[in-house]
Amino acid sequence: MNAAGDAASNRPGAPLVAAVGLAVGRRQPLLRDVALTLLPAQCWFLLGRNGSGKTTLIATLLGLLPPLGGRITMAPGIADRSGVGFVPQEQRFQQSLPVTVTEFVCLGLSARVAAADRAAHAAAALESMHIEHLARRISGELSLGQRRRVLIARALARRPALLVLDEPTANLDPFGSGQLGADLEHLRADAGMCLLHASHDLDLARRYATHVALVAQGTVRTGPAADMLADAGTHEELGLGKR
Repeated sequence: MNAAGDAASNRPGAPLVAAVGLAVGRRQPLLRDVALTLLPAQCWFLLGRNGSGKTTLIATLLGLLPPLGGRITMAPGIADRSGVGFVPQEQRFQQSLPVTVTEFVCLGLSARVAAADRAAHAAAALESMHIEHLARRISGELSLGQRRRVLIARALARRPALLVLDEPTANLDPFGSGQLGADLEHLRADAGMCLLHASHDLDLARRYATHVALVAQGTVRTGPAADMLADAGTHEELGLGKR
């Protein structure tokens, strides 16, 4: 079984997250009337300018922030976050407390995973990201591209149904971005995992998105990727001008 082997543990076709009339923010609503449904095997790109509310929306969808209005429902594995993997854009690897890549990946596992199974989970996750050869390396000695893959492997070790990624290709060269995008697409297609990218990478979205959520001016527009990315309004909202 690969690292995402348990990703389809929720009933096939049942929503992982469904939001209706959602208002999100910390004290005052930053976004209002959000309607969004995440299903298994979808690849969502959450697009928007810096400060538009993407991070706040993700935190609310994952239950880390309470909604300020509306309704949000989650599948059991999402509600308790056991079926969620989160990949930050970057994380500082402590040089003063060196750990191997395998040890770092195991840090992403929940206490529910038996001690005897933790190494196998980590090994499968590293293999999914094609970095099994880094297993014994010290995590603080890795390149940017390697660190990014290790962060993803740590999330995959949980075998999530929903994988949330914050700018996974930021600062990577075009070849590295393309390879990482292709590997993530294989995971989605093979395991039925839902991917949610917070991203500025329109090229990656054009290649792999099934759906797009555009966060702009206090609202969220959603739709099939082909329609959203062909809409001149999307490009204007992102500051790219008409297309």
